[in-house]
Formats: sequence, structure tokens, C-alpha cells
Amino acid sequence: MTKAKIGIVTVSDRASAGVYEDLSGKAIIKVLNEYLTSEWEPVYEVIPDEQDVISATLIKMADEQNCSLIVTTGGTGPAKRDVTPEATEAVCDRMMPGFGELMRAESLKFVPTAILSRQTAGLRGDTLIVNLPGKPKSIRECLDAVFPAIPYCIDLMNGPFLECDESVIKPFRPKAK
Repeated sequence: MTKAKIGIVTVSDRASAGVYEDLSGKAIIKVLNEYLTSEWEPVYEVIPDEQDVISATLIKMADEQNCSLIVTTGGTGPAKRDVTPEATEAVCDRMMPGFGELMRAESLKFVPTAILSRQTAGLRGDTLIVNLPGKPKSIRECLDAVFPAIPYCIDLMNGPFLECDESVIKPFRPKAK
């Protein structure tokens, strides 16, 4: 079985300002470790809120480092510096709007400001890219909502088979006819 490579990208201007503890990227790794029973390798980067840097990082992870999944955190709000969705759209071949719709719907159960979030997802070659919000609590809520579809999406792109701890998260895969 092929070990999955999963890109984790934290987008934050605070990262370039000196001492910074990336709680959001660590939250993604923690959640994925709870979900996945198959072997996987994180490809992890913390980068500033700059569209060209975000796009270049996504391209490198997808095309050179062969990540089947890239999960970003941060840069999805309405502030002028929040450009992660634009960077994602710029590098994707096709967009997957259902991911953003579901994440906002889930987040609205907890906070009315979820409507301000601009999370999205898209496909670049054989890679699924998913933009998550920046707060660790929101990361968990959003991943709990969308992750059941992610292993099957990766299957459809001929990526590595992601096995999950079904007592934690149950992926949906259609039954063979």
C-alpha cells in the first residue's frame, strides 16, 4: 500500500514576525492522526499571507511532492490580506464548491460569523486542496463535516487508499454493485 502524503499549510503573517506557535497546523495533524489508520506522511509548511507564496506552495506540494491531499488553514476571512481562496482557485483545474458550502453550514451551527468565511476546495491534477478556517476548534468542526467525502474523492483520482478509524470518522464509499 502506498503511504499517503498530505500537505498541511498554515497561512499567517504572524509566522514571519518571529516567535510563533502554529496551533492550527498542529490541530490539523492531530485530527488526521485520529482519523487515519493507514500510513501517511505530513508535508508541513507555515507561510505568510501572500497570494504568490500560497500558490507556489500549493503547486510545489501537488506537482513536486506528490501530495494527494493538501489542507490549508488561515487566510479565508474577509480581511484584505486573506487571499488563500484566491491562491487556491488560481492553481486548481476544477473547483469543488460543495466543500465550502458544507463547512460554512456546519460552522453556522456554532457562530453567526461563519457566513464571513470563504473556505473553498479544488482539484489540481491528482490533488485535492481544501481550505479550512484558522481557529483549531473550527478546523475540527469543518474536518468532521467534510472528511467523510475525502477518501472517496482521492480514490476517484487514483490516489492512495485512506483507511480510517471508523469509531472516530466514517468515510463514505459507495458499495460495489
